[in-house]
Amino acid sequence: MTELKRKIAAAIWAMTDGVQSQEDIATLLEYPPDSTMGDLALPCFKFAKAMRKSPMMIAASLAEGFSCEGVKEARAIGGYLNFTIDESFYCAIVNKIVREGDRYGRSDEGKGKTVVLDYSSPNVAKPFHIGHLGTTVIGHALKKLHEFVGYTCVGINHLGDWGTQFGKIICAYRRWGSREAVEAGGVDELVNIYVKFHEEAEKDPTLNDEARAEFHKLELGDEENIALWKWFIAISLAEYKKTYDQLGIEFDSYNGEAFYTDKMPEQIALMREKGILTLDDGATIVNLDAYNMPPCLILKRDGSTLYPTRDIAAAVYRKRTYDFDKCIYVTSSGQSLHFAQWFKVVDLMGYDWADKLVHVPYGTISIGGEKLATRTGNVILLRDLFAAAIEKCLDVINEKNPTLDNKEETAEAVGVGAIVFYYLLNGRIKDSDFNMDDALSFDGNTGPYTQYTYARCSSILGKVGETDKEAVQYTEPSEYALCKVLSRFPEAVKAAIRDYEPSVITRYSLEVATAFNKFYQDCRIISADGEVNVNRVLLVKATRTVIREALSLICLKTPEKI
Repeated sequence: MTELKRKIAAAIWAMTDGVQSQEDIATLLEYPPDSTMGDLALPCFKFAKAMRKSPMMIAASLAEGFSCEGVKEARAIGGYLNFTIDESFYCAIVNKIVREGDRYGRSDEGKGKTVVLDYSSPNVAKPFHIGHLGTTVIGHALKKLHEFVGYTCVGINHLGDWGTQFGKIICAYRRWGSREAVEAGGVDELVNIYVKFHEEAEKDPTLNDEARAEFHKLELGDEENIALWKWFIAISLAEYKKTYDQLGIEFDSYNGEAFYTDKMPEQIALMREKGILTLDDGATIVNLDAYNMPPCLILKRDGSTLYPTRDIAAAVYRKRTYDFDKCIYVTSSGQSLHFAQWFKVVDLMGYDWADKLVHVPYGTISIGGEKLATRTGNVILLRDLFAAAIEKCLDVINEKNPTLDNKEETAEAVGVGAIVFYYLLNGRIKDSDFNMDDALSFDGNTGPYTQYTYARCSSILGKVGETDKEAVQYTEPSEYALCKVLSRFPEAVKAAIRDYEPSVITRYSLEVATAFNKFYQDCRIISADGEVNVNRVLLVKATRTVIREALSLICLKTPEKI
């Protein structure tokens, strides 16, 4: 559809003496809400001032002499010029999808360019809970989307492996923990003693001083504390990788905060050289009043570093190491000011790539209206959530299709996919109150519905076999409706990347599934006497390809049978 939009835009540009650029005209083209109005529509309101005519008059005059390959009819409806696409265009789209397979929708947009993505990044010694789902699946979907259009992508898991919380855990471990208990309980036991520390610190505040002392020893390289710290990290990563495996996620780097400890002094020295550091009540800051932001804290009164200091050092390291064209950070919208501040500091330091830093915020998740907090135990662990979804899927499979091969594997693909799809269905910036029943529902606009549609396509193709013919004719409204949706896949990919919004693909996959199931209901693919309608078989094959690629882009697997 993108190429056809360009052709239409070129024709309109020629008829309007170039009052708008061809690119702008193509951007204006939209899809009418009612298919009886046509397949594409051009609002003529933006031409009115330059052409000194009403939008209705412009639409009417353009309709009279309009001619463009692939367009069957152009007609004016109010201030819109509506286009009906020629049937042959949709046959060509289906043939293109079948011919290109998993290359359909791809492009060379990112060829020769590198994107670094910082996402997931859990705090070590804490479990994966539902609050980590956003950064993890949004980040990985953005990675897959950029790879899909040719970018070289580097996925970085910037572990929260440094800070005073480790002093607290070390303190708690020495007081109430044991190697046997931690080896047996893993991250759960680390959380137990962390929660106990906060409970006890409420009664005895001196515990906080003890924790700070333990972290200071860690900073100075105390062998015992370093050994405990490394052990806590190893236990945490082993737990995290179980979840990553379920999601099909791998990272290129697990360099966390501690990795950049020796890289900060160089950047602090550069800030001094640039004259942007000032003292404020003993702390070292960069004043950002001129940019309508609070000051960015670089060093505490005692000279210790903060998150901005580490993030700046990390960004410089990544630029030097990967020479990125974009460096994307996927974190909660609550950190938007933090990123705006240190992005500006990087700019003030003279780095000409500061505008290549991108913060992609997402809304918060609460449970029953309450904010998630590890230290109070108010969390839903991802592993428990996934397990509940998998168990429900397995129950459904045992009831509906008990002889299905690889039932456990299929139940995991559908169960985990249901949670991910549920989360990615709405725009990323929207806050949400997590509801277990809604997340595990298998009716309506869900991941399982879309995955089942894929499996239905696979089942049909398994019965009719392959064909080397091409589609030559579609006549039914539901055939056209499905073709239209399939033609929009490249545009959906482009929009998702442009807006850093995976939900575009999630909603698009639902459109495909809905259009396919209407087509499946309305149209016979195999007639009563066994004759196969090749045109419709190819439409099924094209649908299967697009659903598979779309779901893959949002971290969902596509079982052949459910």
